[in-house]
Amino acid sequence: MRFTTASMLSTLAAVLAVGACNRSDGARAATTTLTAEATNLTTGDTTLEQRADRARIQGTPSAPVWVIEVSDFQCPYCKMWHDQTYPALKREYVDAGKVRLAYINFPIQGHQNAWPAAEAAMCAGAQEKFWPMQDALFNAQSQWENLQNPLPVFDSLATKIGVELASFNECVSQQKMRPLIQADYDRARRAGVDATPSFVIGNTLLSGAQPISEFRKAIDEALAKQAKGAQ
Repeated sequence: MRFTTASMLSTLAAVLAVGACNRSDGARAATTTLTAEATNLTTGDTTLEQRADRARIQGTPSAPVWVIEVSDFQCPYCKMWHDQTYPALKREYVDAGKVRLAYINFPIQGHQNAWPAAEAAMCAGAQEKFWPMQDALFNAQSQWENLQNPLPVFDSLATKIGVELASFNECVSQQKMRPLIQADYDRARRAGVDATPSFVIGNTLLSGAQPISEFRKAIDEALAKQAKGAQ
């Protein structure tokens, strides 16, 4: 299975802004709709990229609703959402088989270590360790966000979660995940995203570090629509 972001995005509406990291130019897309495209997200056709592409999806393939998370590892509001809302979302919807969650990289200009962090996460994903690395990066955000060179911290985090370091370092040093990350960023912008975290759920775009109550509303509505359509 190959992950095609645009094939899961439909109309974007109901933008609810709370705390969010904004793009430095402050631009917002003029339209709130995105026509589903057949173009595959994966830019290169290598086994390494395919593994990383699949690894940032969690949930059973039979789950009827997608939640697309657009995030930046250096964004403090993304960390806030990860710490406060993500555990309940995973427990109530992903682990329960109701939702598939996919992570889309949106490294914001001005966050000096957002790109390296995204590369570290995706390179860990090539070893099927994306989600543990996501947790590690957010949990240790204060340790690496202002460093001139965050790579030693990323190496330490990767080692702790069981990543094979030689392959990880080769992936990072050769920037093998840059095409995937750039494709994420470009497609999110075309979808009207200009801040992190943002989430696409059915016909709804939630923007900012929303509480679990807002996700319950959006997901339950999407689940109800899916159930009605299946009748």
